[in-house]
Amino acid sequence: MPAKPRLTREAMVAAAMRLLDEVGLDGLTVRRLAEELGVRSPALYWHVKTKRELLDAVAEELILAGGMGPPAAGETWRDWLGRRARGYRAALLAHRDGARIVAQARSVSPATVRFFDTELAALTGFGFTPAVALRTIAALTYYVHGSVLQEQAAVSAPPVGVEPGETLARAVREGASTVGEATFEHGLAAMLAGMGPGQVSA
Repeated sequence: MPAKPRLTREAMVAAAMRLLDEVGLDGLTVRRLAEELGVRSPALYWHVKTKRELLDAVAEELILAGGMGPPAAGETWRDWLGRRARGYRAALLAHRDGARIVAQARSVSPATVRFFDTELAALTGFGFTPAVALRTIAALTYYVHGSVLQEQAAVSAPPVGVEPGETLARAVREGASTVGEATFEHGLAAMLAGMGPGQVSA
């Protein structure tokens, strides 16, 4: 009889992400994860102290999957931040309730904080002050979170059942929506156009 694969923190996080796609955040429990891994629940606590710690580890995987890191050679700061925002959105959308998981995270590893610091340093290389660099990336991050939260919620939301007004009906006929890629890109372009190293930091 083949031996069971060794239970590791990495295996737990991978299984939790598979379950997340299947049952969503509300259905993801320690007991269900243990069943998925073929172990008893107490065995999981050798690797994570609480469910919160497990969810934070899942959140970190989603954050890193978004493609954190400094710009490529020759890439402008606007192109880089746009690429970063799109990659982050794609990473959150790739898993059910991805935005909720990250929005509720309480901690990330020191390695990820150091990684984030390289991004801030890259922006200071473009002339941003450290304060403006932090606010710039934070604003984009919150925009991505909010957009994806709405987009993922809309997937399962029932129709409102209210007749739209004339202008709203025309907008919908023209292909507009309050969620989706086109709406996201519209907002992202507006945000990037209003950002820059000359912003007041205080």
